[in-house]
Amino acid sequence: MLYWMARYVERAENQARILDVAYRMSLLTKDPNLQDQEWFAPLNITGTLFPFSGRHSLVCAKEVLHFMALDPENPTSIYNCARQARENARAVRGTITSEMWEVLNSTWIEMQNMDEDRLYARGVSAFFEWVKERSHLFRGVTFGTIRRDDAFQFHRLGTYMERADNTARIIDAKYHILLPSVDDVGGAVDYYQWSAVLRSVSAFESYRKVYRDVITPLRIAELLILRVDIPRSLHFCMHDVYEILRAVQNMSSHEATRLAGEVYASLQFGRVQDIFARGLHEYLTEFLANTGRLSNEINTAFFAPTLPSAAVQTQTAVATA
Repeated sequence: MLYWMARYVERAENQARILDVAYRMSLLTKDPNLQDQEWFAPLNITGTLFPFSGRHSLVCAKEVLHFMALDPENPTSIYNCARQARENARAVRGTITSEMWEVLNSTWIEMQNMDEDRLYARGVSAFFEWVKERSHLFRGVTFGTIRRDDAFQFHRLGTYMERADNTARIIDAKYHILLPSVDDVGGAVDYYQWSAVLRSVSAFESYRKVYRDVITPLRIAELLILRVDIPRSLHFCMHDVYEILRAVQNMSSHEATRLAGEVYASLQFGRVQDIFARGLHEYLTEFLANTGRLSNEINTAFFAPTLPSAAVQTQTAVATA
């Protein structure tokens, strides 16, 4: 429950980041058709284009914002993430601190009062900032109040598993969408688009400090995949996942720890030139497949050790939907 509580909090923040970037990018052009094209990106990144298309005939700002932010029937909406985080917290109320519970409970109460009219009256970007701030508050309260036992470790494990998945999806989707034409390279729109990708993972200032140069796709990929000093990079996340699994290992977790170590080693010794030579999309697809397997192994080892493999996979698919 602690593991999934943390994943839902992180997922809500990630959804807010993705939607905020899409909203800001859609304001760059006055062409309504081009504006609507920007709203395919959040659906592609989160893998929800198919369920969205089953219920909506038009991909536009209003429909996507409702579906991904406020729709109670979408399992991955910010609304549902807040609800699931609070429900998981309620189930382990005796394990978490009062401050942690109060943050999640008050967030859910305020989210219940949010509708489209209030969202637009408040301001779309202001709403997303509120979601991110609530996530930051919860993370800070957790770090500052919880005992450093297995509960703390599983909270961190859920956070970094969810974060790694999100960063990989953002890089993959945005890289192919934003590959510029020759005429656009180095231009104002090109710069703003790539800087928006960095801002979506809070890495714009870090990029400037590390490279002190123009923003390029190759360096963005290197920063967000291979740098271990960037809190949302794949390397950073998988380093902590591996160390946490070593700290909480049990008799059933050997395969989860081995797989985490394998993924971490590939990032620790990887080179961005080799990644691009192989193909960035292919590399990230394999990474997501490996983290999907790792998520199944974590569920098997710690949460459902007696379930058959097929049942575990079904349970994980439902939980991550």
